[in-house]
Amino acid sequence: MDARVWKDDAARVRLEAWFARFRGRIPVPVESRDVPTRHGPSHVLIGGPADGPPLVCLHPMRAGSAHLLSELGPLLDRFRVIAPDIPGQSVRGPQVRLPLGDDSAARWLLDVLDGLGLESVGLFGVSWGGFVARQTASVAPGRVRRLALLVPAGVVAGSHWKGLTRMALPLLRYRLWRSDRNLRRFLDPLLSTWDADWAAYMGDTLRDMPMDLRIPPLATDDELRRLTMPVLALGAADDLSFPGAAVVGRIQSVVPHAEGEVIAGCKHCPPTTPEFRAWLAGRLTAFFEDSPGTPNQPLHQTVGARRFSGVTVAGRLGVAGDR
Repeated sequence: MDARVWKDDAARVRLEAWFARFRGRIPVPVESRDVPTRHGPSHVLIGGPADGPPLVCLHPMRAGSAHLLSELGPLLDRFRVIAPDIPGQSVRGPQVRLPLGDDSAARWLLDVLDGLGLESVGLFGVSWGGFVARQTASVAPGRVRRLALLVPAGVVAGSHWKGLTRMALPLLRYRLWRSDRNLRRFLDPLLSTWDADWAAYMGDTLRDMPMDLRIPPLATDDELRRLTMPVLALGAADDLSFPGAAVVGRIQSVVPHAEGEVIAGCKHCPPTTPEFRAWLAGRLTAFFEDSPGTPNQPLHQTVGARRFSGVTVAGRLGVAGDR
């Protein structure tokens, strides 16, 4: 069904401005393309060496291709990165809300791959994008060479009580009384580190984007067993929505060829720091290139203890909560 992700024209202008701002944070040039799909033209950002191996990257809910690529800069040195804007989840994506109970999202992504002439790709998805990536790999395993998932939706469910007390109530408070303090209270359970742009953007989306309260359904064991390609699962130890140990544990216990890692000190939204970007790019590069002899040290043994020691959201930097 049709479902614009903006509430009115003023909201669309603000969301487009945010898209441009995050695109400006991408450290290398990228190009925009529109690819035909069954839901109309789909916007895609593409960057990296023209002869690099294709790596399709799917963004979280209520974000976009530019937002994700702004955090994946190091990957653009090695891969031809293709970042589509997911329908109903980005100001640049097709303005349609796809059903979650069938394979509609996978069929859309396969249309994108067909439109770009891509037969087999590496596929990486974050949160909602992880749900779309997993579903696509289950529906068409021959099209996905390797699959990596970061805090993916649709694998396990978090505690409803914790979600209500630590997220839903602060969300309601912020929607009723927009202030920096209330925005911080809402984002504290979500953000591993504080970033003024991300915080202000997320605050604006609460005003400018209608809420989609649907939750991607959990994959069945049969759907997970269809993931015959190598799979990398990265969970966040302090993720209220999709607890990292449970995500990694389920995937490793069911998927035929899976490896996993629980990132220490990490909430649902991973750190937005140069150290974490470098670590994530290295982890993904080693996985997608299957580089022999490349060390795959757990994050908490490399940058985790240094990165997350004493880090809290409250009290870090100002945010434009009232815009």
